[in-house]
Amino acid sequence: MNIETIDLYKYSDKDRGNANGGYLTVYARTESKEIKTRKRPAILVIPGGGYSIVSDREGEPVALKYIDSGFVSFVLSYSVQTPYPTPLVEAMLAVMYIRDNADKYCIDKKKVCAIGFSAGGHLAGLLATVKPSEASMVNNDIAYVIPDAVILSYPVVTMGEYTHEGTRSVITGGDEMLRKNLSIDKRVDKNAVPAFIWHTYNDNCVPVENSLMLAQAYRKNKIPFALHIFEHGGHGLSLADDEVCDFTEHQQNLYKVGKWFDLSVDWLRAKGFKVIVK
Repeated sequence: MNIETIDLYKYSDKDRGNANGGYLTVYARTESKEIKTRKRPAILVIPGGGYSIVSDREGEPVALKYIDSGFVSFVLSYSVQTPYPTPLVEAMLAVMYIRDNADKYCIDKKKVCAIGFSAGGHLAGLLATVKPSEASMVNNDIAYVIPDAVILSYPVVTMGEYTHEGTRSVITGGDEMLRKNLSIDKRVDKNAVPAFIWHTYNDNCVPVENSLMLAQAYRKNKIPFALHIFEHGGHGLSLADDEVCDFTEHQQNLYKVGKWFDLSVDWLRAKGFKVIVK
């Protein structure tokens, strides 16, 4: 496997300023003369952490899991404790890098998905609803900086009643005007990309209402989406497996939540995110 870390600011020749993130780790299979070349879909993994940290549990383990399903994986380490628009700029730069280097990694540049968890789900939601004024910060071609689909895992969606206060505080920087502009459900329009959304009913950190509100917005705008609500399970389950969770004996039923992964792969494959033998 080829693993490398890209400084997105250096790559794009942009001033880093006060940004403390903007690094993209690439996980790509090593090419072999014994195996025919394959063009693969790409997935950009955006971990959560309330915009205060970048969770390791929602980064590399997720990337490696998608590699097993035929993807080339990328993990974004975005700036934390930093308000909008910096994290979104870095996410757009990540999508640009993936498409710029599609030939290098043998990627289908029209099959790029972003997956985000919690606050990372909010950032992926911003990506899914990028506006022309935001795209112009990095590239005038909005189609080049927006992914083709998103997977939103127990995402922070609203900046209103059901928000996660820590996430809202950081990303808005306390700016009341940004609350509406950064609520993903308010940003969804006919240009939003399809979404696979999953949550747990008894999430006591980011209420399930976030995903329900987003699904309603997608439905209203007639944008394709899938929604899965698991009855049991708290917040931050990531893959919900032994690699990232230490479930006690009475929590064994939470492994069922891990089915979200296979469901997401099936959803993506149905949308053409498949390995193509060249």
